[in-house]
Amino acid sequence: MTDRIAEIRAEAEQAITTAADTPTLEDVRIRYLGRKAELPNLLRNVAELPPSERAATGKAANEARKALEQAIEQREKQLAAKELDARLVRDRVDITLDGDPAPHVGRLHLITQTRREIEDVFVGLGFNVAEGPEVETVYYNFDALNHAPTHPARLLSDTFYVAPVTDIFDPDAFLLRVHTSPMQVRAMEQQPPPLYIIVPGRTYRPDNDATHTPQFHQIEGLAVDEDITLADLKGTLLHFARAFFGDERDVRLRPHHFPFTEPSVEVDISCFNCDGAGFLRDGSRCPLCKGEGWLEVLGAGEVDPNVYAHVPTTEANAPGYDPEKVQGFAWGLGVDRMAMLKHGLPDLRIMFENDLRLAEQF
Repeated sequence: MTDRIAEIRAEAEQAITTAADTPTLEDVRIRYLGRKAELPNLLRNVAELPPSERAATGKAANEARKALEQAIEQREKQLAAKELDARLVRDRVDITLDGDPAPHVGRLHLITQTRREIEDVFVGLGFNVAEGPEVETVYYNFDALNHAPTHPARLLSDTFYVAPVTDIFDPDAFLLRVHTSPMQVRAMEQQPPPLYIIVPGRTYRPDNDATHTPQFHQIEGLAVDEDITLADLKGTLLHFARAFFGDERDVRLRPHHFPFTEPSVEVDISCFNCDGAGFLRDGSRCPLCKGEGWLEVLGAGEVDPNVYAHVPTTEANAPGYDPEKVQGFAWGLGVDRMAMLKHGLPDLRIMFENDLRLAEQF
């Protein structure tokens, strides 16, 4: 029996030495050390041999098994290293080549797309695009816009002040602007009427929920000329609503109050999800307008004469902004809210989470 064990060991060692790759070596292991192989069966049947042969046979079989296991392990390391070297040569990557497939060059964020779409509408109507500082003074942010000293927006809890402020009524105190409206007076200081501008940009308020974020985007509009009425405002916003939300849209104005406009209005558009009916075709209530048939989109109004009083009359803007000679209208809309409404987003905050699954849809 020991002679047969020696023959098996010699055959296996020869097969291990000549194995050209790891799959072949695995076949050798199974053939000589697998569950059905002859050598393991000899070990399992040692107890059935005559007592005089058990010790010698068991010892020889165990030594052969251990020797073959060691030989397979060593040969496996040799073959694995050889195969790795070959694979590194075969799979060499030229990092100077373009990616396959070519990487995406990116695209504009939904908010940027929406802002540019809105800008295009008003530029097409003859408005110019103006930009102002995001860090503003209390004067331009509140005082020049006819905000009363007791207006709640001035409170430390409602506005981000840039530095510790001991007096929130100090006109020279700095804050993060709560709207882009400060550019109304800034623009009027720089040029005489007629004036037609839109002011896009980031604004800041300490709000955070599904429809409000601490930092958001707004577009202010201002038109100052002779014989401008509320009807001109409605016509301008009707054109915008149809250009942005679809040709079938209508607008309505509801009385409201803003410090820097008089009269002031809230502007609604007919719901584009249910065509203003308030209900869907299956009879269920429209989830977008909540059955109202209208969507509130922005605030607007005729420029309050008190705002013109903050524009100095100089040779540069003569004859100045005399409320007896010029009138104007203004409006403000949230770019983020427009994107949310138009594309049916359930939560404003998801536009700021940098989730590519959302960004790649637009």
